[in-house]
Amino acid sequence: MALQTAHKLLRVGVIQDGRIVEEHHVLHDSVTIGDDARNTIVLPATQERPGRFKVLENRANQFHLIIDEHMQGRVNLGSSDVDFDALRTQGLATRREDDTFDLPLQESARGKVELTDATLFFHFVPAPPEGSKPTLPPELKSSSWRTLDQLFFLILAAMLVLYVISVAFIVTRPKPVEAEVELEQLEDRFVRAFIPPQAPVKEAPKDTGAAPDKKPDETKAPPKKTAAAATPSTPTSAAEQRQQLAAKVSGTGLLKILGSKGEGGALENVLGASMGGTNVAEALSGAQAGGALTVGSGGNGLANPQGDTGGKAAAIGAQVTQGAGKVDTGSKQAIKVPQVADAAAEVDSAEVNPKAMARFIQSMKASIQRCYEKELKRDPTLKGRVMVRFNLKPNGRADNIEVDESTLRSEGVSSCIITTIRGWKFPFTPSDDVPVSYPFIFSSGD
Repeated sequence: MALQTAHKLLRVGVIQDGRIVEEHHVLHDSVTIGDDARNTIVLPATQERPGRFKVLENRANQFHLIIDEHMQGRVNLGSSDVDFDALRTQGLATRREDDTFDLPLQESARGKVELTDATLFFHFVPAPPEGSKPTLPPELKSSSWRTLDQLFFLILAAMLVLYVISVAFIVTRPKPVEAEVELEQLEDRFVRAFIPPQAPVKEAPKDTGAAPDKKPDETKAPPKKTAAAATPSTPTSAAEQRQQLAAKVSGTGLLKILGSKGEGGALENVLGASMGGTNVAEALSGAQAGGALTVGSGGNGLANPQGDTGGKAAAIGAQVTQGAGKVDTGSKQAIKVPQVADAAAEVDSAEVNPKAMARFIQSMKASIQRCYEKELKRDPTLKGRVMVRFNLKPNGRADNIEVDESTLRSEGVSSCIITTIRGWKFPFTPSDDVPVSYPFIFSSGD
């Protein structure tokens, strides 16, 4: 009858230098030792111990102690302690075919196995209640302070304190007062930038004496004004400058005519000679309410226009115009533009309608025509047919675009067509690639 119950665990550990360096709690698995990484307890390799040795074997929910002829140790069977030599000589352990000895262990059994470099101990302990989780002792639990790089944290804290102190010092420091710079304190290069220098005034040559060949009855020429006299004086204030500007403007152009007053004004100079001294009211006295304006009765005046009723002409000197005439604008000439003719599309699939494909390409032919017009500027005789083939992808894009045949003899147009079609988004979503062929027929309009 198996003595091992489901409520007991086998505790196995390794003792080195008087302290436990490794510990395992086993319920059903066997315990192996050796230098193989698959062992339960890995120990350094020695000549006396194989690479993998099963020291505690679980069979039928009961653990058995397995020892060989050279192992030393002791085991407590409940009533007394027995060493391994007694187990082998007194027949307490069963000898197996591989020259090892097998000892069944009860729940009260405990013992130790003396190894060359360590001591292996074992005993049975109660299993923890279901749902409980193992916890580490408080001294072994990790904390944020233990896992933190303390030196780095101290340096970071010191830098943060210095930063706060520096900011506080800058904020609390009074703002410096900037003194105004007087014009006299500016350097010469700034003064030259602000106040551009004036052009130097040229002095007139001095008169050294009268000409020797001057006749006594010759009219004396008026003296020339010097450059200094011609130069207007600089106004000392803005009001004087405004008055001088108003005086200059009022004496020029239309303002001079309208602003003249009294006899000898500009308006009298314009109208006086032709009107024989009459005033403006007398000159305009011939205006009639029912017709046009009549000024004077001479041959070059405006005479008897009849308004908009008769369509007759007004006499301007000897020139007469009778009614409305025709204007020869020349013969009309039709201008032909380059064209891209519509064609039928060849579609190798029942999912895409060829007519719908042709309508879509014809709606986009303006971009194809731009490719043709660009090259037509270089060669005005350029015309022909370009057959383009491509595969329509399920996402509505064209792939594997190529020119199958071309009578246009223009690589520029062909490459432009391929680039343009590559950017189109077709309104079709077939389940697989669909081969499409479409001919573009170009004519220059000649």
